[in-house]
Amino acid sequence: MECNVPTDIAFSFSGFAMRGGAKGPHADGWGLALYEGRRARVLLEPTAAATSALARHVRDYPSKTLLAVAHVRRKTRGTASLANTHPFHRELWGRSLVFAHNGTVRHARTLPLGRFRPIGDTDSEYAFCALLAALERRFGDRYPTRPTELWSAVAAIGARIGRGGTFNFLLADGSHLFARCATKLCYVVRQSPFGLATLADDDVQVDFAALTTPGDRVAIVATAPVTRDEAWVHAESGTLGVFRGGQLRATLAS
Repeated sequence: MECNVPTDIAFSFSGFAMRGGAKGPHADGWGLALYEGRRARVLLEPTAAATSALARHVRDYPSKTLLAVAHVRRKTRGTASLANTHPFHRELWGRSLVFAHNGTVRHARTLPLGRFRPIGDTDSEYAFCALLAALERRFGDRYPTRPTELWSAVAAIGARIGRGGTFNFLLADGSHLFARCATKLCYVVRQSPFGLATLADDDVQVDFAALTTPGDRVAIVATAPVTRDEAWVHAESGTLGVFRGGQLRATLAS
């Protein structure tokens, strides 16, 4: 979720968490990163989100943010453990970078990692470390002054790593949400005029018109639509979406 004003995550997270073991097979761990400026607060558990007391607390406790990344895991490589639970996070350029991946990158362990090292044994974390190393080689120790140069770099590096498998990912840096579609990814932008939204995986409905102001914008990105009555857009394979200020700012070949 990426927004132009601090927004409560409870509604979208409630539906998403159901896919972690109740309405989907992704029961091997869950995680949530909530940004406060350049720093992310990260919650991780190597258990099913649908039955987690911590996930229930997140669903019930109001928590607003401009940028959040959540993930429910179905293991393909690596055990169900805290070290292998997404989203992964590292420091680069004096800010938290957060990454979540859906798919398999078969050659991940052959990628150059620079100073970044995986803690777990998933191909996802190896790919994340390689992506960070490539960004650091490109821009050095300072955050890029021209955002469009960063956008292009993430798209190009994502394409290069993605040649080795299925590389659907979300990458957040505190200012942007990057969303790469290899096979399956979609998004919706909630903005005026707001209306009713019903979760696809739970019998919960919200009237956003009663909770928002006309200038609010919220972008939600997911593998599959989280609601069943909003106009979700399905991204094209081989593209990177760049979200900032609650809207899609660019779509790049990747």
